[in-house]
Amino acid sequence: MTTEKAGHIVWHDLFTPDKERSMAFFERIAEWAFVTERATDFAWGGGERDFVLALRDNEAGAGFAETPEGVPSGWIAYVEVPDVDAAAARAETSGGTIVRQPFEVPGVGRNALLRDPLGALFGISLSRHSYPVPRRQFGIEIYVSGAAAFPAAFYAQVLGWNAESAAAATPTAGMITGPSGEAVAVHLSGVAAPDAPARWTPRVRVSKPDKARRLAEDLGAVCLKGPVAEAAAEFGFFMQDPVGAYFWLTRSEGEAP
Repeated sequence: MTTEKAGHIVWHDLFTPDKERSMAFFERIAEWAFVTERATDFAWGGGERDFVLALRDNEAGAGFAETPEGVPSGWIAYVEVPDVDAAAARAETSGGTIVRQPFEVPGVGRNALLRDPLGALFGISLSRHSYPVPRRQFGIEIYVSGAAAFPAAFYAQVLGWNAESAAAATPTAGMITGPSGEAVAVHLSGVAAPDAPARWTPRVRVSKPDKARRLAEDLGAVCLKGPVAEAAAEFGFFMQDPVGAYFWLTRSEGEAP
């Protein structure tokens, strides 16, 4: 782990019931390229298995895999921590649960899979590779929780994050900062239905979000909300892809409206 990655979301996995369809979808809307690697001891189920890396502008920030047994389909964000085992233990004593105990991924690092007190699934990682924080593929993550307040105390204990409050009546952003004080995520309230489960949702960067939204809908996705903006921040379109995974379409850095 490098110091500048601590507390940042450094990777995403998409667990999908139809890997080929998911790849084709994100290739079209986000212009991602893919590299297939053969794992001799696959981290999610063992044995020999293909694992797909998704890249944008040669930046690798995501992996695609068929949904493992016992894990729901959808996006998993991984947060860099200095000690996976200690962070997982703090999650249990702070009201969360360990979905998968800390495990080694050869050549990649040490991971664990956790649920927060509202049920949102996320990973923690101590990476042993040189990939930077994937800023070209993804914007900062958005936590969507219906009417529930963000579980700030839990994330402060487990990850060292500091969260501003966000009201639940209308779309309102509460900024979440990491140990260095840099923004790492946002709690966006007033977007999902009041009884919707909490979840972490990635912001997929595209040149033209509205154009990408129309193409996504032509390919079978559903736009749940958007465009969403709060104050000077533009979050884009809250989407559900053709196989059911939730994500956002957001503008690439440096792109003019």
